[in-house]
Amino acid sequence: MERKIIKTGDGSVTIHLPEWNEQYHSKHGAVQEARHVFLRMGLYYFLEKFKPEEISILEIGFGTGLNAFLTFLEAEKLPINIDYTGVEAYPVSVLEVDQLNYPLSAQAEEQETYFKKLHTIPWGKSFEISENFKLEKQEKKFEEISDNEQYELIYFDAFGARVQPELWTEEIFSIMHKALKRNGVLVTYAAKGSVRRAMIANGFQVEKLPGPPGKREMLRAVKI
Repeated sequence: MERKIIKTGDGSVTIHLPEWNEQYHSKHGAVQEARHVFLRMGLYYFLEKFKPEEISILEIGFGTGLNAFLTFLEAEKLPINIDYTGVEAYPVSVLEVDQLNYPLSAQAEEQETYFKKLHTIPWGKSFEISENFKLEKQEKKFEEISDNEQYELIYFDAFGARVQPELWTEEIFSIMHKALKRNGVLVTYAAKGSVRRAMIANGFQVEKLPGPPGKREMLRAVKI
């Protein structure tokens, strides 16, 4: 499948798949979308509510590493200890990583070596990226996840239901529900009614929230 690097509305780039007319991040702004959906509505919501000293995060769709990088930057600021697991069935290439301008777009150019490290560490093993941030990348399909009550927070950043509806089913959200600890939180940019119903069918308490620029709504689900 053809893949192109394109610039988004906030100056950051993303990977575009012309055949699907789909991209890894919002065309309105990759960095600002990630900060709104996953950091503001996910990470900071959980930290403010429970005030933990450490948190375990599962990302569904490691992709370009943008969400992991922005979360790493927050871990360095707070500080908080973050144990981060990123699942990805089809890792991006080294050539694509070299074209991703996220350290510049996130105003963190001095941390570029850490962004590269996120992509160069081997898959299938946990590595200490910094004192406050551990990362394990797992190369597998989402339906192969078998964790049980392991995570406080899930970043659900799969391709949209329009192109991959099989990733937004009751079966997938059953796996997500099982992987979360009690009171765990799942956030996603999606807001479709079918997605919300699939979450509710698995026992999630779901709320609609204001979406990032260019999108009216998003969802946050809590395991109660």
